Amino acid sequence: MFLKRIALAGSVAAFAASAGYACEIGGRVNIVGNEFAAIQAVAAGAKECTGASVESNLTSEHQTINVAGLSGNPSEYTSAIIANSSIVALMNEDVIRPLNDLVEKHGQDLQPGQLIKIGDDIMAVAFMANAQHLMYRKDVLEQAGVEVPTTYEEMLEVAKAIREQGIMQNPVGGAYASGWNLAQEFNNMFLGYGGQHFKPGTAEPNVNSEAGVNALNMMKALSEYMNPDFLTHDSNATNAEYRAGNVAIMNMWGSRASQQTTTEGVLQEVIDGHAIGAPLTVGGGETPASTLWWDGWTVGKNISDEEAEATFIAMKHGIRPDMLNDETTPLAVWLIEGYEPAADAEGVFAAAKMGTPAYPMLPYMGLMHSALGNELADFMQGKESAEQALADVEAAYRAAAIEQGYLQ
Repeated sequence: MFLKRIALAGSVAAFAASAGYACEIGGRVNIVGNEFAAIQAVAAGAKECTGASVESNLTSEHQTINVAGLSGNPSEYTSAIIANSSIVALMNEDVIRPLNDLVEKHGQDLQPGQLIKIGDDIMAVAFMANAQHLMYRKDVLEQAGVEVPTTYEEMLEVAKAIREQGIMQNPVGGAYASGWNLAQEFNNMFLGYGGQHFKPGTAEPNVNSEAGVNALNMMKALSEYMNPDFLTHDSNATNAEYRAGNVAIMNMWGSRASQQTTTEGVLQEVIDGHAIGAPLTVGGGETPASTLWWDGWTVGKNISDEEAEATFIAMKHGIRPDMLNDETTPLAVWLIEGYEPAADAEGVFAAAKMGTPAYPMLPYMGLMHSALGNELADFMQGKESAEQALADVEAAYRAAAIEQGYLQ
């Protein structure tokens, strides 16, 4: 389904935008979501609607507050902007509503690939695709006399050459902050080594394996070329290091690509040297060590029908085709009619073309992600072995899965 959306987004004819149409709503709208530029553009579009208040809370902490914020009756938020990972928690807690009736009434112009279905229920409307892939300074690599890497083993060689030549001490960037980010970097590497998070057809954990150990050892090797405070660096901090000229090569989200050269204060040498590559492979495998994602919006369950309808109308206005312009088009790989890929999107399209696996949209994957985020830092700090860290992950996951009824 994801690749179908990618192909659709990349092949539609250019849309000749006309003046924006009016958006009138009859109930409050309150949005919670992440804070990067593409989501900010969607929220800004929703706020163009008149007739009732439209508010938003866009924060990097969105995943820690969206369930609670949708759980009240009535709920604080009327919409959560989510990805194929975070929608699972909202569905598990039964705080978002099926959108079939609202799509039938107001969503006839949405593309079929935007409609995220769980069974027969439309549970979200997707508006962008995403993946982590290579970003690098081509000028620094040329100075070091090295080729652009296609594998993580080659990235280590590149980093070694840059350091040994005194060009940069810590040339590798990585969003390795303890918690969600560290877990996601493990997920990428683990899948690249051919790992499976769960035993086939079950909720039984399967990360304490050869693939899991290999993934952690590669992450530890990469961290030796990162800022010593790498366990505090999320995507924002890692990108700031890159834009400041302190990092030459990293695995980063495609949704951040355009900001590397357009953010205020970025060094000119970074602007001139910035380049994008495909996701890297690892361990001799052909599967990219990355995951494909979609981002979309939901409508809360614990709100009135009037607020639900207003939320749907406002959020759809935020992703209407004529929101695409010279400023917004480079911000994402949009799943919106009329989108024509910008150069910054080439990494995400490469990820799709290479067969990058989608992030597992399983009801218990959130528990595994949390366990990984909580238990891997000790290994990265050299306090325990890879095997012990992964055993801790499986124990923490198992306890949570038993509590929630996924395991006995």
